[in-house]
Amino acid sequence: MGFSVKSLKGQHHELADPSFQLTVLQAPSQNGDQFPAFAGRLQEHGLYPLRPTGTTVLQVNVGKMCNQTCRHCHVDAGPDRKEIMTRETMQLCIDALQHSPQITTVDLTGGAPEMNPDFRWFVEELSQLGRQVIVRCNLTIILANRKYHDLPDFFKKYKVHVVSSLPYFQASRTDAQRGEGVFDKSVKALQLLNGVGYGQEGTGLQLDLVYNPSGAFLPGGQKSLEAEFKRRLKGGYNIDFNNLLCITNLPVSRYLDYLVQSGNYSSYMQKLVEAFNPAAAAGVMCRNTISVGWDGYLYDCDFNQMLELKVEQGAPQHIRNFDRASLDKRSIILNQHCYGCTAGAGSSCGGETVK
Repeated sequence: MGFSVKSLKGQHHELADPSFQLTVLQAPSQNGDQFPAFAGRLQEHGLYPLRPTGTTVLQVNVGKMCNQTCRHCHVDAGPDRKEIMTRETMQLCIDALQHSPQITTVDLTGGAPEMNPDFRWFVEELSQLGRQVIVRCNLTIILANRKYHDLPDFFKKYKVHVVSSLPYFQASRTDAQRGEGVFDKSVKALQLLNGVGYGQEGTGLQLDLVYNPSGAFLPGGQKSLEAEFKRRLKGGYNIDFNNLLCITNLPVSRYLDYLVQSGNYSSYMQKLVEAFNPAAAAGVMCRNTISVGWDGYLYDCDFNQMLELKVEQGAPQHIRNFDRASLDKRSIILNQHCYGCTAGAGSSCGGETVK
């Protein structure tokens, strides 16, 4: 019998130190064991409370609608999701950026962000502000409908940094995680992106791929995996890309359900706990990133957003009240899933955090 992420909200675990208490996700393992509170591990290494180092990235989830239903999606995105960011909320993001020149990058995610009807308008406005725009593109959206076929040219026009998920360089493993036929469509989309200059030396058009494991294990070394991906994709499909980003699956949403239903939750959590790396903890992305939900509420990261854990009370809770200086003084909300970002070489939306 599985449980969804919603069944985990509101559970508490208090640290032995009476000087502070905090809410942490304490998901029950199948044998009833409990894992040490993540915040306690940070305290052992002088990292608690965890605070921002200065916000330079605004990550914006423009909606949960997606043309795919990937088995490990932490957003639980799909074609039936109705949560879509309005142009009014996008304008609030633009207003916040106009008063926050230190934020140089806007990372657009979803769902498939391109399915938001105001996506292109938003990218154009952000580009006019002089911000670097990252788009988390699932690749297959480019081929999903005629209205998306010109996305490679649109991305090129605004020099969008394209980051795309490709679980593996073979069809079987990619399709197992993301759906039948996804690999072949992804290959075609990558070839189209290459065709307009993405991933090509000297163009300045950056194309990065994202790898995350398909089972209950941690990713291998990013450098060696990148070399293998480049060799296999170039040799088999004449595809070029810039960087491979290795991301650890966090025990949230569909992946959490998979872990519980497959009987792997306890062993996977134990792997994360044992692989805790204080150097990775010091470099987690929540220290320089604010996550904006489709409805404008603010979170420390995309994973906290999916758990509906807003930024600390006392800090601005919504993009309409955005104040970077105030947000940079907050304490970051911690939960057990944070072990995923601090295991081994670390994991963030930019891949490994410890080089």
